[in-house]
Amino acid sequence: METISIEVKPEIARAYQDANLIERKKMQIILNSSLKQFVNRRSLEKIIQEMQAQAQAHGLTQEILNEILSDEI
Repeated sequence: METISIEVKPEIARAYQDANLIERKKMQIILNSSLKQFVNRRSLEKIIQEMQAQAQAHGLTQEILNEILSDEI
């Protein structure tokens, strides 16, 4: 793995900095997967399906995702 820097909204940076090691790892996996999909130029539907499968495999349930998304709105 390599480290890169990207700009994010302040609340995202704070959430990442405040997260415990397990939460940070989950965020990294999801972000890494998202960026990889863009590099591979797959269809949006395929990207979403693969991200859901990877997230579930790493313990991110639909309920947790819904909670995260509801906090963003």
